[in-house]
Amino acid sequence: MFSGKTEELINRIISSKKSFRVFKPLTDTRNKKNKIISHSKIEIDATTVDDINEILKYKDKCDVIGIDEAQFFSEDIISVCNDLANNNVRVIVAGLDMDFSGKPFGPMPFLMAIAEDVTKVHAKCSETGEPALYSYRKVDNNETVMIGENKEYEPLSRKAFISKLKRN
Repeated sequence: MFSGKTEELINRIISSKKSFRVFKPLTDTRNKKNKIISHSKIEIDATTVDDINEILKYKDKCDVIGIDEAQFFSEDIISVCNDLANNNVRVIVAGLDMDFSGKPFGPMPFLMAIAEDVTKVHAKCSETGEPALYSYRKVDNNETVMIGENKEYEPLSRKAFISKLKRN
């Protein structure tokens, strides 16, 4: 979290200079239903979907499909992304690769495995200033999916993350 994933997604889509559609999961309720907005307030129109398979109806209608917060979709996203790519649609996906406990998050490891390119962006650790690989949850909640921002999460380096886990 706080690494610029959404901003990178938006920049890649816009710089493609091709026809595009952007999608986000229904579970991501932090912003307007029809937008994705980066922490630096860059925004783009997006279609909110509950079922990732809904995206397939757009495979013949645009050159690029962007998917934000991919970790919140079902594992069907893997076959959807493959189907789109196999039909010459460029697929750009943004999402967290690890959950709050430092474990691989949802379908992300599989998406990373089938991707032509993977770019990992990192926030700056709130304690050490080093690259933050982890999204540390500051509130007591063990659910894998919990939508939140600064009050609920903080970006931490491996060193800071392990140190906080040991203390708690």
